[in-house]
Amino acid sequence: MAKTVRENTYKRKNDSGRLSQNEFMQIISLLLKNKNVRFTLGLFFLLLAMAMFGAFTSYFLGGTGKADQSLVEAFWNNKLTQSGAEVQNWLGLTGAILAHTFVFKGFGIAAYILVVISFVLGWRFLNNVTLIRLSRLMRVSIFFLIWISTLVALADRSAFVSGAWGFEIAHTFLIPLFKSFFSVVITFAVLAWFVVKTFAYDDYKKYVSTNNGIVKTISDAAKSVRYERVDKNKKTGKTAEAGNDEDHKDLFSDEGIILEVTDDDPTLDKTKPIERVTKITEDPTEAIKKERASKLRTTRRPKVDTEDLSEDNEEVVPDMPPFKNPTSETPLEMPKEVSPKRTRRSTEKLSKRKTGKLDLELTDESAPVTPQTPPPSIDKVTEKVNPFFEKAIQKDINFKEEAEHNRETKEEKKLEAYDPTLDLSTYKFPTADLLNELPEMKRQVSNEELEANKDRIVETLSNYGIGISQIKATIGPTVTLYEIIPEAGVRISKIKNLEDDIALSLAALGIRIIAPIPGKGTIGIEVPNKRREVVTMRSIMEDEAFKNTKASLPIVLGKTIENKVFLADLAKMPHVLMAGATGQGKSVGLNVFLATLIYKKHPAELKFVLIDPKKVELALFTAIEKHFLATLPDSEEAIITDNQKVIHTLNSLCLEMDNRYNLLKDALCRNIKEYNQKFTQRKLNPKKGHKFMPYIVLVIDELADLMMTAGKEVEQPIARLAQLARAIGIHLVVATQRPSVNVITGVIKANFPARLSFKVTSKIDSRTILDAGGAEQLVGMGDMLFSMGAEMIRLQGAFLDTPEVERVCNFIGDQQGYPEAYQLPEFHGEDNKGGGSAGGSVGDRDELFDEAARIIVMHQQGSTSLLQRRLKLGYNRAGRLIDQLEQAGIVGPFEGSKAREVLIPDEYSLERLLNEISNNS
Repeated sequence: MAKTVRENTYKRKNDSGRLSQNEFMQIISLLLKNKNVRFTLGLFFLLLAMAMFGAFTSYFLGGTGKADQSLVEAFWNNKLTQSGAEVQNWLGLTGAILAHTFVFKGFGIAAYILVVISFVLGWRFLNNVTLIRLSRLMRVSIFFLIWISTLVALADRSAFVSGAWGFEIAHTFLIPLFKSFFSVVITFAVLAWFVVKTFAYDDYKKYVSTNNGIVKTISDAAKSVRYERVDKNKKTGKTAEAGNDEDHKDLFSDEGIILEVTDDDPTLDKTKPIERVTKITEDPTEAIKKERASKLRTTRRPKVDTEDLSEDNEEVVPDMPPFKNPTSETPLEMPKEVSPKRTRRSTEKLSKRKTGKLDLELTDESAPVTPQTPPPSIDKVTEKVNPFFEKAIQKDINFKEEAEHNRETKEEKKLEAYDPTLDLSTYKFPTADLLNELPEMKRQVSNEELEANKDRIVETLSNYGIGISQIKATIGPTVTLYEIIPEAGVRISKIKNLEDDIALSLAALGIRIIAPIPGKGTIGIEVPNKRREVVTMRSIMEDEAFKNTKASLPIVLGKTIENKVFLADLAKMPHVLMAGATGQGKSVGLNVFLATLIYKKHPAELKFVLIDPKKVELALFTAIEKHFLATLPDSEEAIITDNQKVIHTLNSLCLEMDNRYNLLKDALCRNIKEYNQKFTQRKLNPKKGHKFMPYIVLVIDELADLMMTAGKEVEQPIARLAQLARAIGIHLVVATQRPSVNVITGVIKANFPARLSFKVTSKIDSRTILDAGGAEQLVGMGDMLFSMGAEMIRLQGAFLDTPEVERVCNFIGDQQGYPEAYQLPEFHGEDNKGGGSAGGSVGDRDELFDEAARIIVMHQQGSTSLLQRRLKLGYNRAGRLIDQLEQAGIVGPFEGSKAREVLIPDEYSLERLLNEISNNS
């Protein structure tokens, strides 16, 4: 019976000669799944996109559109060969046709959207990757094709850019009515479209994505049941269309999904209602599990319809192991897929059938079966009931696992950033209440004084034939700046040479002329006030500029002539060289530097290395040893005062610098700021030696004393630190009272771009420290000149008294600190090796050995005092060098008060000897 129905159905389809819509779509779907077809289509669309892009670009940028217009129209009328003209488009005739069709006759400049559509289609076919959903792309593209072309047509009356579509829409409907009104309407339409798309469509998409699992699961279940009904409909003689209608009625009824069984099942009790598998309102996963269990209970051993397949007496044997009859004690087993074994002849006949499927029927429960192996329980069944059910379940499980994994990954990434200040979490910053508060002082310069000084300046200049067109005064805490604009034709140098004459007429010291003032176009004359204003440290700390500064290492230098607080960032300077005669405010300036850094930085972020040869200027900062100071291991004193320890400390800082650069290299960072940021974000492993790096500020109160006693041993590490230590957060503040060339050598001076000079005794010292005069004209007591680059600013330094420093240090020292001061790397110097011997072997010779040998040979005088003067060494080290030169055979033995004999006649012989010594060692 079933065979007859299939044959009749097959014949009716062949008789009609036409394919149904579903069959046609199935054929198209199969073609699109073919790799060769997809590759061909993808390549075609990509090439089309490139061709259109080149043709459109040539149309607009190359200016070939108008030139090719007549040729393309002639081509359609078969007149191109007769005209004799050449196509100008970059892609030839093909490009001209594409541009004319899609640009001129189409959408104008909006035709580039077609390039995007073609590229997306080609990419999708080639790589099977969806860049954007095709339906969405088409909606957006159609809208913008019309909208852009219409908008361009409103702005341009020519169809060359807007295209025929936009030109016709604009000039037929919009412009005759009201051009500006419809421009507003079009703009409003675009905004409305974006609003609807952004909000309404996103809400719909969220709803669909939320319910996608349920909808997909029910859809897959419906498909599975439908496939089971197809065979039943064929057996009962129903057409496919009728079966589909009934499927839809049953599958989407209000009561749920109905499990289908055949009518000829002898075990079916037809008096009872059909059992429902699940409700749609239940959880989809649970519904599918119940469906599977119910299907297992109702599934019977299938058998092959031998009547249909056994033509010519050829038997088809199903390749399926037998199993026991189900009983109440024996759990059922899911049967594996049926793989019938066919002979060659039967296979050929089956391939001629349209459906190509086997018709399976449920056998009677009492059919004899020979058991082979005991089946497992239903709970342990792993075979697939239906590929659609399994796909839906697996998809739901994968989605849940992926969501769980993403949530755990995000939780792992949300690690708190490392906070170095937590080591001293109870640390409190010092407050401004610890500083002295002076009563508010009125302006110290009266109007009478201003007028008197102005008249004297004008009178003095007029005596020398210099006319003044305008003069203005700016009152500062120490000096008043008079800005003058001379008359036309007056040379600036002529006014500058009258500095002493103006000072004589004003009966004042410290007159300084700035000719011209940078950026103003005026000449400045600075005149000291008769009564000076004291700039207190408290007024600096309470200033908004200091409170709100974002500098890495903010330092206060004082107040400018305009009474504004002058702040600088030591991290950008990056080193400061200070000079000033005794009693002019140099030590107070150092205390102000240190105090401002302490007020703004946490102990975990900043460390000081304090060197005080005078032993008393920086002694008050011993109280903050376990908070802010850095020392050598096993150092007894936090403030370094011994010259030998100074040398070790400077070399230890060089080791610290090298260690930090190695860490920066491993972390792939260029400076300390980037490194610390990575470390706080936990991107660097402390087990590999990485650690948070505090800034280190080296403060030397008196460089002249160190240069006098140690010389080169101090100069070399200072110069090396000044050259290299900026990037790893080591900064130098070096002060001296004698800024001569012997103290501030060229090597040191070249690496200190920021210079600060208090009053000095001579113009030579001013030029040494500032590379310009003027410091000798200062009035002292904190009056200073700050130079950084080409800019020089006059400042009045803040005053910080000793009791104030003591209160600030004690406030910090009384708080909980680190167990010990910050430890610098241990440095093993020469003195730890020699032990007072005569110089040791040649292999352990001094690092200045070669230079000392060249000096001795050049002067032909083996004298210890010569090495002391030339190399700026102490007597002990110079004596050891002489002993090493004697062991090397360069000088002779000791001859009492006479200088040692030089055994090497010339420098050429010396170089040969030094090379031999180096090779042997």
